[in-house]
Amino acid sequence: MSEKLMRYLTETLPVQQQWVYELESQARADHVPIMDKVGIHFVMQLIHMKRPEKILEVGAAIGYSALRMLEANPSSSIVTIEKDERRYEQAMNHIYQLKKDKQIEVILGDALEELVELSNQSHTFDFIFIDAAKGQYQRFFELAEPMLNNNGIILSDNVLFRGYVADPEDVPKRYTKMVKKLRDYNEMLMNHPNFNTSIIPIGDGVAVSYKISE
Repeated sequence: MSEKLMRYLTETLPVQQQWVYELESQARADHVPIMDKVGIHFVMQLIHMKRPEKILEVGAAIGYSALRMLEANPSSSIVTIEKDERRYEQAMNHIYQLKKDKQIEVILGDALEELVELSNQSHTFDFIFIDAAKGQYQRFFELAEPMLNNNGIILSDNVLFRGYVADPEDVPKRYTKMVKKLRDYNEMLMNHPNFNTSIIPIGDGVAVSYKISE
């Protein structure tokens, strides 16, 4: 998406509550990657339409996306996982400040381990958002998918990664392995027998995978 078009879409967005701007400002100041404004607006629109009761997020960061998803459906309950202790503390602080701690549970730990634990506890979810280490997306998906209810959605962010997935010959060396894994992940999603997937060129690329009823 061109910068001109992205700027136009951003300018069309409705005015937000003050806390939203404050979290976005903090993320920029601390160089914390959060979804851009158009991308999170798209996620919230899906939440508005789907009205999921239970949401799982892999990658809490500072709590921004969890709080925005809850804003889209205040009756949801959200479990979000964060590996980085500093970001976990920031997320907890923001959630407590906004008095959303009864609806958002933040787990400190490695998502690969915590997803197994959630599955062992027989948790199920209607909506799963994957936005963590991109090299682990396929493993996150494999661990999360059994917990997704029929007709649920798995949303994967950053699947186009700066456009490099479309032109693997032009990828900087430090990103080569990750881009290869993302290309494999996208191919898996598009050919998965239990999901219908569309990749939307919003932000850094969002894959929307709808679980077909068994």
